[in-house]
Amino acid sequence: MRDALLTPVRRFPWATNVTLYGCLFAGGDLVHQRFSRKERVDWTHTRNVAVVAFGFHGNFNFFWMRFLERCFPGNALRPVLRKLLLDQTLAAPLAISAFYTGVSFLEGRDEILQDWREKFLNTYKTGLTYWPVMQFLNLALVPPLIRTAFTGCCGFVWATFLCFSQQNGDGTITAALDWARGVQHSRQEQTSGTDRAE
Repeated sequence: MRDALLTPVRRFPWATNVTLYGCLFAGGDLVHQRFSRKERVDWTHTRNVAVVAFGFHGNFNFFWMRFLERCFPGNALRPVLRKLLLDQTLAAPLAISAFYTGVSFLEGRDEILQDWREKFLNTYKTGLTYWPVMQFLNLALVPPLIRTAFTGCCGFVWATFLCFSQQNGDGTITAALDWARGVQHSRQEQTSGTDRAE
């Protein structure tokens, strides 16, 4: 079964990795919208997130992971830590910047740098609590052939957070947790209100 799953990745590594990454990233936006309890899905926003994910994030990540592996081959501790340091100091700020400015541009905002100016630093700090662990596991345990796909799986959770931050938050995990608690509290109130009505 494993060989059946890896065959398309071996034959079409770029297309498979980038497609999976882009779909998962766009899925993160859908999850955010679902948790936001919006009356309707904003497909335009999901499309914008998908364009940024397919157009930049997936491609960048695919070629970045290959570059890191060529510069520091292997999964021993020293090369993994070097790759991780470069990833978090160079790639992470670029990816966060591309998300905020890319989505703002696609939404046709007059000031495409506004979200980036207001939320970049907080988002980067929040990312430092999540991505180093995920990328350490990726670089130490995942075969290079599917590292972008693994990053896409981790990116699903991250994209949900980014979409929240872009639409409702300030880039901090505290704002996201407060929002999640508020959503949960609202659901509990709706449930208890429905129970009383019956």
